[in-house]
Amino acid sequence: MLVLSKQEWRERRTAHRERVAQWTEPHRRRQHQHRAHPVLDFLFTYYSFRPARLERWQPGVGVALEDGQEFLSRKGFTETADGVALDPAALTDKRRDSAEFILGLLSATASRPARLGCFGLHEWAMVYRTEPGDVRHSGWPLRLGHDGTDEVVESMPISCTHHDAFRFFTPQARPLNELQPSRADQVRLEQPGCLHANMDLFKWAYKLDPFVPGELIADCFELAVRVRELDMCASPYDLSELGYEPVPIETPQGRADYVRRQREFAEEAAGLRQRLIDTCRDILTWAAPQPA
Repeated sequence: MLVLSKQEWRERRTAHRERVAQWTEPHRRRQHQHRAHPVLDFLFTYYSFRPARLERWQPGVGVALEDGQEFLSRKGFTETADGVALDPAALTDKRRDSAEFILGLLSATASRPARLGCFGLHEWAMVYRTEPGDVRHSGWPLRLGHDGTDEVVESMPISCTHHDAFRFFTPQARPLNELQPSRADQVRLEQPGCLHANMDLFKWAYKLDPFVPGELIADCFELAVRVRELDMCASPYDLSELGYEPVPIETPQGRADYVRRQREFAEEAAGLRQRLIDTCRDILTWAAPQPA
């Protein structure tokens, strides 16, 4: 059992809060002012981890906190001879099943080569053949208009592998996709070049809260922010008013830029994915029943 002194864990907790506040505090201000943000709101709406939860630090399994009695008010913590720590009994059968599923999914994803030829067309397929006002971000113009957007979708093959992106395709766009991914296909199809699979590392990290260290959740969230920005810069929307320069995937130069950045994110995500794989294994080993 690793024991953190009171000074050590308090410093880590403060650093964690200050780090994530750069996103949580502006989000709260926008909510108070009833202002939507087409890029960043996604990280707090599509993903279900509330800002207050993101700001909350925890040490992860196998770590005790000296004089950490304030953590006893939080679910899953208990007093031990070394200090306050997570209780293995808090990993219920349902949560153990979640850890095993996440471990299997991330391991399968990591075993595959990255596919880098989708060019972010999933966002285009979500507005394909829609009427003005029916698009998801109706307050923002389409760079090429509706007809131009439809022409781009029809001019390039669509190869989305991610079910949770594919399910938002318009009915007219669905048959154009190379695959028809379903929830049941997730473990078989998820691959490390997919922007959504890499954003989802944040989801898999918080699904195992409080057993995942706060720093790892924050690392996954920070990656998700930057990936989401590329996702929307490559979308058909004109977000230049918000400071997001478009990645024009309808041009050869734009596609090359997208692939370059997609590859960089895939490489960065690989390290986080492995950390989550290791964490899942640690959680399952830590909570395994001890022989009599």
